[in-house]
Amino acid sequence: MRFVAVTACPTGIAHTYMAAEALEQAAAERGDEISVETQGSAGSSPLVSEDIRAADAVILAADVGVTDRDRFAGKPIVEGTVKQAVENAAGLLEQGATAPASAQEGSHRGEEQHHAESAPAGTEGTGSATRLRQWLMTGVSYMIPFVAAGGLLIALSFALGGYRITEAPDVTEHFDPVTLTSWAALANQIGSAAFEFLVPVLAGFIAYGMADRPALAPGFVGGAAAMSVGAGFLGGLVAGLLAGAVVAGLRRIRVPKAVAGIMPVVVLPLLGTLIVGVLMFVVLGRPIAAVMTALTDWLNGLGGANAMLLGALLGGMIACDLGGPINKVAYTFAVGGLTTGSETALEIMAAVMAAGMVPPLALALAATLRSKRFTAAERESARPAWLLGASFITEGAIPFAATDPLRVIPSMIVGSAGAGALSMMFGVTLRAPHGGLFVLPLVGSPALYALAIVVGVGLSALLVTVAKSFGRRAAEDVRPEPVESPAAA
Repeated sequence: MRFVAVTACPTGIAHTYMAAEALEQAAAERGDEISVETQGSAGSSPLVSEDIRAADAVILAADVGVTDRDRFAGKPIVEGTVKQAVENAAGLLEQGATAPASAQEGSHRGEEQHHAESAPAGTEGTGSATRLRQWLMTGVSYMIPFVAAGGLLIALSFALGGYRITEAPDVTEHFDPVTLTSWAALANQIGSAAFEFLVPVLAGFIAYGMADRPALAPGFVGGAAAMSVGAGFLGGLVAGLLAGAVVAGLRRIRVPKAVAGIMPVVVLPLLGTLIVGVLMFVVLGRPIAAVMTALTDWLNGLGGANAMLLGALLGGMIACDLGGPINKVAYTFAVGGLTTGSETALEIMAAVMAAGMVPPLALALAATLRSKRFTAAERESARPAWLLGASFITEGAIPFAATDPLRVIPSMIVGSAGAGALSMMFGVTLRAPHGGLFVLPLVGSPALYALAIVVGVGLSALLVTVAKSFGRRAAEDVRPEPVESPAAA
């Protein structure tokens, strides 16, 4: 059979490419042909129209909305998560081989009806909870580059000019290219400008995930309105969901053919923006702003044991499924906190990143020091795990967890929770949402941060080594099938 596939995860760094590789291997083992489009951070060549026309089925392994899924109208479509593709790619292909073409028939629908039913976020048969998670993760995935750029520039400005750099005059009025202070002020103001896009981008692409391009304008405007009334990150979530729901509802209204052509370009953005803007400015904005203020006050009031408990909880969630939905909930909470400007939010971001680095580094360390407790495939996976862990790509631990989850995952949870708790106890701060050890110079209290990571890595490495010493043969007595390393991720 011939398949085409699209893989996409929220960050577009690891799972996207691991899922693509798993699907390609499974297709080769079945004797099938497959072309995969990876909608990830590194980019890829889009599927060519000839491959789509020739395909017997379409596999969508995505945790976010798939871009341009209208291409697949009339084809059998099987939807799953990237985790399902990594762990059971053959199962997805088998579903595609038996899926009836009529289930996704779209060639005889009206254009507007077809678009409404084939929006990026999900099709019939996808659970409402899964669709909601896809919509939210779509917004988060597009927001992350703005957080990364803005956060790193602001952190760099503080490193160059100190924490009073925010008081520097506007660079459009005064900029001296020969002084370090001016460059620090410039970096701070550029980073601050990037941060102003966070909530509108989040809301805009949540709406896009729900109702495609016509929902972009209502989503962006709703996010901007949320910022204007002080509703912040939470307001952006509500505005995005509201914009998507409003536009999706408007698309179901049947209109004369003479009007149908301008609906996606003019009518839907106009009415959607008007409705969402009125609701956010007049009805919902202030109550959400009050909730956001209470949340910020709660974060600022955390200290001592409460802060450590929160760090441990978020750290454990990060390691619970090693890049899966629970991991993304903790990460999204940390990234969203950056929009509040709270000092505790910066500590939470540091704790989450420390916890996320622990699993790959701990397993790489354990597989290096006690190699007899690990299979040949696991020892091979340890090499890229060093770099993946240092880069805050928790998915580097997946090859270990997939073959021995009952021993690996609990050990990783304990170490990650410990790292998160220690980071919060030390009061370490971080404005960058990604980068791992490579942004260590921009971390507040970098020595204590490194200590928290080292303790977490050591604890997890010790626990997984001890766990593997019980009830399992030494690695040289095991002859597993070779497992492809995720180095390409």
